[in-house]
Amino acid sequence: MEFEKTLKLLEKGLNRPLPGKEAHLSMSPKPIDLKRFDPKLPDNFRRGAVLIMLYPVRNQAYFPLIKRPEYPGVHSGQIAFPGGKMDETDIDVVDTALREAAEEVAIDRRKVEVIGKLSDLFIPASNFLVSPILGYSRELPEFIPEEREVERVIPTSVQTLILPQTKRRSQFDFGKGLRLDTPYFSIEDEIVWGATAMILGEFIQLLENGK
Repeated sequence: MEFEKTLKLLEKGLNRPLPGKEAHLSMSPKPIDLKRFDPKLPDNFRRGAVLIMLYPVRNQAYFPLIKRPEYPGVHSGQIAFPGGKMDETDIDVVDTALREAAEEVAIDRRKVEVIGKLSDLFIPASNFLVSPILGYSRELPEFIPEEREVERVIPTSVQTLILPQTKRRSQFDFGKGLRLDTPYFSIEDEIVWGATAMILGEFIQLLENGK
């Protein structure tokens, strides 16, 4: 999808009510963990933010995903957006998203134009309330992965994301008797599922709402 067209659709979509829960549910593993959608969050929840940053490649809209390295944690090896937890020194979630993206993949925050925010999503496994921040850069970034936090950067075209064959579904075994019917996106031979897929589900719906 053309870069300028993508920006216009997103800006129009942001002027309408966000798809939120409906879009998240479309990409949520089944059975659904209803704690994600409970308006009353745990008292000790943490704030975090991720950055969906569009940029042009041969006039086509792209955004970066990252693959986390293997580590002893709930998000080991998963595909995600650049982002992380809010620091006490951050002004707001936009500041968090830009700072984390700069730290993880060397995005120059001075060249990012923020156009809006998608719906917050609670992640029970890590106790984070994540705010997806939407922005763009008119320059092709030079991504430099922070090796402790990022195994590799996955440049992803919006056109690939919206192709029907990119969205798939499978039964995944997560161990300890947990087996989930899981919708996911197949991107660059990687399985993009969970919170990242749910956020992308809303991103796609935002494009549709902008038409």
